[in-house]
Amino acid sequence: MEHPESAAPVPAPFLRLTFARIWVRDQERSRRFFVEQLGFEAIVDVENPGVGRWIVVAPRAPEWLPGTSGGLPGVALIGAAEGSEEYRRIGQDTGLSFLTEDVGEVFDDWSKRGVCFPQPPVEPKWTSAQARYAIFQDVDGNRFSLLEFDQATRALEAERLAQAAKRDAERQAAHDLAIAKAVQSRLFPQQHPPLRSLAYAGICHPARDVGGDYYDFLDLGSGRLGLVIADIVGKGMAAALLMANLQANLRSHCATAWEQPQRFLQSVNRLFYDNTGASDYATVFFAEYEDATRLLRYSNCGHPCAFLLRRAGTIERLESTCTVMGLFERWECPVEQRQLDPGDTLLVYTDGATESFDEAGEEFGEDRLLEALRRHRDLSSPDLLTAITDEVKKFSRQEQADDITFIAAKCV
Repeated sequence: MEHPESAAPVPAPFLRLTFARIWVRDQERSRRFFVEQLGFEAIVDVENPGVGRWIVVAPRAPEWLPGTSGGLPGVALIGAAEGSEEYRRIGQDTGLSFLTEDVGEVFDDWSKRGVCFPQPPVEPKWTSAQARYAIFQDVDGNRFSLLEFDQATRALEAERLAQAAKRDAERQAAHDLAIAKAVQSRLFPQQHPPLRSLAYAGICHPARDVGGDYYDFLDLGSGRLGLVIADIVGKGMAAALLMANLQANLRSHCATAWEQPQRFLQSVNRLFYDNTGASDYATVFFAEYEDATRLLRYSNCGHPCAFLLRRAGTIERLESTCTVMGLFERWECPVEQRQLDPGDTLLVYTDGATESFDEAGEEFGEDRLLEALRRHRDLSSPDLLTAITDEVKKFSRQEQADDITFIAAKCV
């Protein structure tokens, strides 16, 4: 469940230099020079019918920028036909410059690899800033500049520090998320209070590592069980925190649930209202089941209707009895009831199931959910939920957009 959001501003179109051309006599010889002697990488090396071989080389990405390539911009090595005007350009100054933070170190390294430097590193006279430059040439005599100056060095250092900070933040975020996921998994019921006349189960598949869907089984004492399913507005970490708040409120006040269900729900709503933002809310389906009488009392707080599949095959829809929880300080929640009989099956779900959509944009919907419920009704409660969830995921093969949660309870 999500808040409607205003349209985000449209970013400016992406723009970046791709490559610069130089003319060479032998493409393969030039490729080996740039890759083997300069340590570049060939980011493009393909044979184009009617055009010939297309090679683009570029410096490798620095070690402090993992997961990337030197990539673009690069140098395209274009073979020139002998006698052509392009061929006559070979061996001249290309006008291309490579920026480095240490010209001397690169000069020493490339010199050891046999790279020719017509101009070793010097400090230029055309600038008052601290700078150095050198000129090197490839196997065809094409000349390139190698530049170093303070401003660029400071920019590179700032980028290095920014990338290091980004990696540290990503590692910390992943660590925190793993802890949050582990904590949230413990908020779901770890034990099922035993009942003689009801076999029940729940399942939750968050759209992200953590989510805002919640289900619970509350031991109300004397053979009485509370069944809860809720859908918190939003997704991700924010929804997970609200989910934990709602779970704590429900569990801390459930002692009064059977004797005074309306007062219990009103207390939970008031706490949720007081401790959350003005636009935070949850849809909640709360039901109480008495083992001895097989009586089910429920309040549907703005939640999708639950389905009660009777043994004879008829469907009863347990529609909303009141509005959502958490938006209003004064809030009424009528309670209704159903008598269950052996062979009846209750299915409660969140809208992440019915609103899952296929590649054509069609929703899974209530009709498909009901068909799946009827088709798998003879399975145990856990197997029933697994089978229905599998059908939803088979129908919607793209990335899951919302949390999907079910509770199934079979009267036995």
